[in-house]
Amino acid sequence: MPTTRRTFLGAVGAAAALGVVEKTAFADEPGGAGRPASAAPVAGEKVLFWVAASTPCGKDLKFDEELYKDLLAYLKANGADGVVVLGTTGEFPSFSMAERKKVAETAFKHRNGLNIIVCSGTSNFPETIELSQHAEANGADGLLIVPPFYYKHPHPDGLTKYYTLIFEKVKIPINLYHIPFASGVPITLELLHSLEKYPNLAGIKDSVDDVPEYERFVAEFPKLNMRTGTDTNLKYALDHGMGAILAEGNNFTKQIAAVFAAKRAGKDFSEPLAKLNAVLKILREGGVDSYGPMKYALSLQMGTRQFYQRPPNGDVTEEQKVKIKQALEQIKQMG
Repeated sequence: MPTTRRTFLGAVGAAAALGVVEKTAFADEPGGAGRPASAAPVAGEKVLFWVAASTPCGKDLKFDEELYKDLLAYLKANGADGVVVLGTTGEFPSFSMAERKKVAETAFKHRNGLNIIVCSGTSNFPETIELSQHAEANGADGLLIVPPFYYKHPHPDGLTKYYTLIFEKVKIPINLYHIPFASGVPITLELLHSLEKYPNLAGIKDSVDDVPEYERFVAEFPKLNMRTGTDTNLKYALDHGMGAILAEGNNFTKQIAAVFAAKRAGKDFSEPLAKLNAVLKILREGGVDSYGPMKYALSLQMGTRQFYQRPPNGDVTEEQKVKIKQALEQIKQMG
């Protein structure tokens, strides 16, 4: 099984790095791709597109609430159905408990109809329960919970017990987070089966570029939402009625929304998918491969002051800035 999603945060940076700023055309407009900005995701619908949202910080490394408000509006306007708050792309391990609550509260305050999934996992169950209950109490639509990530080979019964403690404390939908190249602890079919008795087991996010493994997840749990976290498995996910949580959505919101709009309309989505793959290729070949470049690109797209990442992730370099601007220009020329 691949140990990276192309490269751990290379895919978060390169694959999610850039897009084109322009007015979004919605499904009820000529050439429209997404749903109207006022439309909330349909309850129970699985074929939805969540953005693994970036968490903007100022140069002082403090959470920038105003930029986050602007980001959520930008994602909604460009067709996202929802966002994951403080996932891997949102740098959740780099924020304190108090900060994580503040970021979530800001998302709830400025949700504008977005479906909100909060990534509430930590390395211990008391804090995970506290963050999960906070999210539930403040209006989260669901949770994304990474396994406890310090002990790398937990006994299966112990891992089931960990999640059981959480399922017994919260009632909103819970998704398990399969990102073993970061957590060191995979989500297995056996673990999911051990938790099937809980009606709020919603599904997973699978952030691994392992096609056969993802196909096994979908085949084993067709009634759950086995969301892909990679563009590699996007076509298979859509062909089988599953959703996606994509880091690429930060900067390719409109392009991804066009793929989902075509699918939901019962149309052939190969053309918008090919367009998405084309712009992804440009960026990956450009070598934009980390949080600093990704956030710099996003600030250019949105026309805002620069987004910053927290250490240990590094800053964008001057050389990378040049490459980002060149890539943006090339994408604009594609139309």
